[in-house]
Amino acid sequence: MMKLPDTSKARILIVGDVMLDRYWFGEVSRISPEAPVPVVKVERVEERPGGAANVARNAAALGAKVSLLSVVGADEAGQTLSRLLSGDGIETSLHEDAQLSTTVKLRVVGRQQQLLRIDFETWPAHEVLRAKLAEFEQRLGECDVVILSDYGKGGLTHIAQMISLARARGKPVLVDPKGEDYARYAGATLLTPNRTELRQVVGRWGSEAELAEKVGRLRIELGLEALLVTRSEEGMTLFREQGSVHEPAQTREVYDVSGAGDTVIATLAVMLGCGLDLALAMKIANRAAGVVVGKLGTATCTLAELEAQQG
Repeated sequence: MMKLPDTSKARILIVGDVMLDRYWFGEVSRISPEAPVPVVKVERVEERPGGAANVARNAAALGAKVSLLSVVGADEAGQTLSRLLSGDGIETSLHEDAQLSTTVKLRVVGRQQQLLRIDFETWPAHEVLRAKLAEFEQRLGECDVVILSDYGKGGLTHIAQMISLARARGKPVLVDPKGEDYARYAGATLLTPNRTELRQVVGRWGSEAELAEKVGRLRIELGLEALLVTRSEEGMTLFREQGSVHEPAQTREVYDVSGAGDTVIATLAVMLGCGLDLALAMKIANRAAGVVVGKLGTATCTLAELEAQQG
């Protein structure tokens, strides 16, 4: 059993696309007479910070000092996000863009099963993003590790500059990537794609050797120190110049995988901020992911829950 480090020493700066996750829970007892769809009688509403905001919550739940930098709309959803995050002890700087609608993902859940998801989103204005970049540069001196959480909503337009600014200051940069063009992440310390996301970029693979070869080429091409590929029921694999390290998935009932990637990158950052090496940080992140997949929706793994997993 390994003792966890003193996580209160870690200072994490998180930049990315924030969103509000709304859940409407209800009973399904009949089919609509208007169309062949279930009728959900909503009985309970829950709101949780999502995207980069969920990454921040996960890092804070592990006891780290967390700063979150993002853009929201001047709307009710943006205010709700601010309120929810202030309750989690996260230092939050949400730049308001009057033209922007804060991203909201509304999930309708009946009988513990997600029936429907509705997304509301627009892209932020350029001036707001420039102001955010300037603040990012100022905040770099106060952090140990940077997380760039890309959900493809436009909040990381200046990601290439952010990576080079952070690396010039000697800060490790962890990126949760999106889309098919990874060139924008060149020079980062670590990328954490899931299996599906990686396949979009390097194509399919037929064996572990072929996967290692494809990831190795991508790592060299982008000048990365490492890639951590999360592989669902297959666990996760860390690819570095000196070879790969694999962690099998934690054997437990999987309830909901949404947000597990947020937990992984947050745990990695906190452990790196405490001075642990990548392989050991991955081992701990794998255990944290095993905790959150047993919970419904975007969730966090607390320090106490992680310690309980250390046995």
